[in-house]
This record gives sequence, structure tokens and C-alpha cells, in this order.
Amino acid sequence: MKVLKICIVLLSILTCIGLSDGVEAKMLSTTVSNVNIRSGPGTKYDILWQAGKHCPLKILKKQGEWYRFKDFEEDTGWIHKSLVAFVPSMVVKTDDINVRSGPGKKHPVIFKATKGVSFKALRKKGDWVQVEHEDGDTGWAYRRLLWGYTK
Repeated sequence: MKVLKICIVLLSILTCIGLSDGVEAKMLSTTVSNVNIRSGPGTKYDILWQAGKHCPLKILKKQGEWYRFKDFEEDTGWIHKSLVAFVPSMVVKTDDINVRSGPGKKHPVIFKATKGVSFKALRKKGDWVQVEHEDGDTGWAYRRLLWGYTK
């Protein structure tokens, strides 16, 4: 009976490994502005939308030189591997947020960001993330209002 249980456990593990496509769920971000997001893994597929620089993407699958991903709104698409890198980045997941001069509500608001705006994540301090927009603006945003990954 003990041998049967071990065999079942091993078979379950091997089945899970066999179903894996070799890509762990990982986060990457776009490295340039106006990146074409496609419906399939190649330039012959339709362009679904364009993403800005520092857009975080959760990688689901790799096929050749293309990644299938999910974004902060659960939308999926395909992007070429040359257009992404492991650069910590965040996107605003709620309506308007305040970006402040320091990590905390006591610091003044220096600008606002709307849903879908992406940032490079520079560093964390508690529940706050220092972010940098592609236009060079930097500040601190509350982590729970963002989606993505930091160092």
C-alpha cells in the first residue's frame, strides 16, 4: 500500500512537470514605447494594441522568440523577446493616484497618474515604491495602487 501511494505521488509530479511548457511564471517589462501587442506569435498576426515603455507583463508561455503574457487587466497577447527585459516596473491599476515627493502621505503630491500609466520601479520603502516615468518624472506611489514587480 505504501509503495502504491509513493507511485501515485511520483506519477502526479511527473505529470505536472510534463505539462509545463518550460517557462516559469515570471515578470518582464517592455523596453521601448509603442510596442505592438499581437494576437499570435509572429508579425503576421493582428496588432491588438500598443503598450508603452516599462509596461509590466506576466509571462505565461514562450514559443520560439515570442512570449504570451497577461497584463494588469488580465488581457493576453504576444510580444517578441527583443522588446522585453527584466526591469522592475509597475502600472497604475486604479483610477487617479497621487505620486508624492517621498514615501508617505505626509509628503506633497508632485503629480497624478491615471489607470494604465506605467513606471520603472526604482526602489521600495515599506508600502511605497519610488517610480520613474519614461518622460523622466519621478516620485513615490503607494504599492497597493500598482500592479507589477520590484527588486
